[in-house]
Amino acid sequence: MYPEKLNSLIKELSALQYPQDRMELLVSYADKFKEVPGEIAKRPFPKESEVPFCESGAYVWTKQNPDGTLKFYFAIENPQGISAMALAAILDKTLSGETPKNILEIQEDVVEEIFGQALSMGKNMGLTGILQKIKRDAKKYLN
Repeated sequence: MYPEKLNSLIKELSALQYPQDRMELLVSYADKFKEVPGEIAKRPFPKESEVPFCESGAYVWTKQNPDGTLKFYFAIENPQGISAMALAAILDKTLSGETPKNILEIQEDVVEEIFGQALSMGKNMGLTGILQKIKRDAKKYLN
């Protein structure tokens, strides 16, 4: 089971009958992608925020809110990284505001649930890497 917002999005995606509809919805998320604000990080971005294996040059930052929940920030260096931008926008919308414990319970196959089975192995590795980075960061904030 996923956090409520992520679960709701996965249900919405799985209810779509045609792959083209899924793709259009994911592109709409990519269009909503907001890069990390300058007060969180500036170029050149630090190596410790970089997502290994991501061909789109993804970076992740995690900050803890006063209530103990987490807020995620992303940068995607490749302007063609539509899938990475879509995933970053989805993860920010559905996981920012969640507790570290809830983040750590998310299974890595969620990437396939979001994008479907048409992902190449390389793209799947990169996108899964974004989720793994979020989970590594979340682990640091466990009480």
